[in-house]
Amino acid sequence: MGWTKTSIAFILCIGLMMGGCIRYSFTGASIPPGVNSVYIPFFPDQSNSGLGDLSNRLNEALINRFVNQSKLQLANNEEEADAVLDGTIASYSNRPFSIGGNEQANENQVSITVRATFLYTAEDEPEWSTSFTGTANYDPTTDPIEGENNAANTALEQVANNMFNDAVSNW
Repeated sequence: MGWTKTSIAFILCIGLMMGGCIRYSFTGASIPPGVNSVYIPFFPDQSNSGLGDLSNRLNEALINRFVNQSKLQLANNEEEADAVLDGTIASYSNRPFSIGGNEQANENQVSITVRATFLYTAEDEPEWSTSFTGTANYDPTTDPIEGENNAANTALEQVANNMFNDAVSNW
């Protein structure tokens, strides 16, 4: 049985028409009905990191994930939200990762752990309550302050990505 040009054209037309009916998200975030908003309060920094803006940086990364990569709106408070992502920055470390021949660090590693809870406000129990850790390395010999800040940003981005993925994986 051979495929004629008409058969192939017909199948392509049906496929194109059906393509408009399918809802697909390239981020993998398929949000359940009735969930339209998320409240993300500032995560207090209990890590004693010495970096005063970790909470702001994490908050920005989380908002970028949830608002820009899903259809969720950002709620101003928990009462207006359909979901809440809350937590604390639990620990921060900046330690040598590899030592060179001169017994000085060739590379340092920043590690940030965040404890978080994700809850649908219509439910009594949270979807999850767990810890997330992000790590990043930098060269402390070139520009240690900028290197540490960039590594902290990378670690926070990892944490935000993992939180977002865990929150939307059940959708």
